[in-house]
Amino acid sequence: MMGLGSIGVPSMILILVVALIIFGPKKLPEIGQAAGQTLREFKKSTQELIEDSPDKDHDENKES
Repeated sequence: MMGLGSIGVPSMILILVVALIIFGPKKLPEIGQAAGQTLREFKKSTQELIEDSPDKDHDENKES
């Protein structure tokens, strides 16, 4: 699982069990889907920002 930082497998299992207890088995897939869509939108937005930002080398050459 990339990008999860220091969260290990036992911690992930504990989080899933707690979420299952809180939200119930019917609501959990909806929450997972919403979280996935939010993450995709965030990644897409950050990628667009990176692509739209001008290169530092290009800016330095303009000033010279």
